[in-house]
Amino acid sequence: MSGSAIYSAIDLTDGFYQILMRESDIPLTAVSTPSGMLWEWLVMPQGLKNAPATFNRMVSHVLRPLRAFAPSYFDDIFVHSRAEDGLSAVDVHLRHLRKVFEKMRENKLYANLKKCVFCAPEIPVLGCYVSKSGVRADPEKISSICSWPTPKNQTELRQWLGLANYLHKYTKDYAGLIQPMSSLLKKDVAWNWRPEHQGAFDAVKKSLASAPVLMLPDTSRPFHVVCDASDFAIGCALMQFDAEGRERVVSYQSRQMKPAEKNYPVHDKELLAMRYALIKFRVYLLGEQTFADYTDHASLRTAMKSPHPSQRMARWLSFFAEYNFVMHYKPGKNNILADALSRRPDYDPRRLTRHQGIPDDDDDDDDCATCVTLGINATVTSPVLPLRQQIADAGRYARKVDAPNA
Repeated sequence: MSGSAIYSAIDLTDGFYQILMRESDIPLTAVSTPSGMLWEWLVMPQGLKNAPATFNRMVSHVLRPLRAFAPSYFDDIFVHSRAEDGLSAVDVHLRHLRKVFEKMRENKLYANLKKCVFCAPEIPVLGCYVSKSGVRADPEKISSICSWPTPKNQTELRQWLGLANYLHKYTKDYAGLIQPMSSLLKKDVAWNWRPEHQGAFDAVKKSLASAPVLMLPDTSRPFHVVCDASDFAIGCALMQFDAEGRERVVSYQSRQMKPAEKNYPVHDKELLAMRYALIKFRVYLLGEQTFADYTDHASLRTAMKSPHPSQRMARWLSFFAEYNFVMHYKPGKNNILADALSRRPDYDPRRLTRHQGIPDDDDDDDDCATCVTLGINATVTSPVLPLRQQIADAGRYARKVDAPNA
C-alpha cells in the first residue's frame, strides 16, 4: 500500500455461508435437534476445522489477478490506488473498484455495505489505520490502554501488558519501559506495587499516547536496520528513507534478555540484538539486495572475523549467512534510536543527525544502497566469509590427508 493516496475497505458479509458444501459431504454436517430431527448444512458452517483456511483460500484465489491493488485477508478486501498514466488517483481507484466488483459478481460474493469504506484517505486495516502518511495505532486501543486503572494484582497486570504488547511496535524502548513491572510477574514474587512500578506504568501509557506514524514498507527502496543491546534488553528498528529523503521508522522491536543472556559478553549481546533484528524483520530482509546494519559496538569488526569462533558465534554466523548485509559502525552518540530501544535515556530525538561521515579504518569497500544515499564512508565487515572460508579450508586439508591412503 506504500505510495497510494486513496483507499477503500470492503467487508464480505456472512463469509463462510457464501461457500456451498460439496454434495457428498452434506450428510456429514447433520445436526441433531431436541425434536429428534436432523438438519444438514447446505453451505459451509462455522466451526469446521478447515473452514477458515478454505474461505481465505477461496477469496485469495478469486482476487489473485487483482492482488497488485486489492490485497485481502479473510473477509476483508483492501483496495488502494495512486495516480498513474495521466489519471488522477480517484479515477484509477474507481477503475480498481470496478474490477473488484466484477470479480465479486462473477463469483457471487456479497459485501456488507454498512461496514464498507470507499474512496477514503485512511482506512482501518487489521487493528491499525493506514493512510498516505503511513500506519498508526488504533485510537480506540490506545484509549483503552491509557484509561486502564492501576493493576491491583498479577492477573490485572498480565491483562494490561497483553493489550500493551499488541502495540509495542509503535513504542521505542518498550522492553526497557516494562522491565520494572515484569519483575512482579516472576514466580514466587510477592505483589508489592512501588513508585518505580507506577512510573513504568505511566511511562508506557505516555509512550503509546504519543505513538508515531510508522512508514509503510516500500520494497522499491532499500531498508536499513539499527540495533543495540544494554545489560537487560535488546532493541532494533527497521528504517527507510521516504520520497522526500527523510529517515523514517517502519517498525520498532525490543525484548528483555533471558537470565542466561544477561551473562553473555558484550559483543555477544550486540550480536544477539542483530540476530533478533534479522528474525523480526525476516520477511522484509531475506532475499533483499545488500542492506545496512548499524551497530555502536566497534569490536564486532574483529569479533566476527575471529578465526576461532565460539560454538554460539559459529551458529549465529551460519544464520547470518542467509542475509546479504553490510555491517557499519556508528558511535553510540550517533546511534540514538537503537540505543533508546534497549535503554531508557533522557534525550531529544531531534539531535539525531543522519548525514555524518564515519571514519573508515578498514580496507573493505562494500557499499550498500543506503550508504550511497547517506553518503557515508563507513567501516564494513563481512559476517559470513570467515566461517565459509574455514569450512572450505578444512575440506581441502581433509582431502590432502586422505590422499596418500587412497
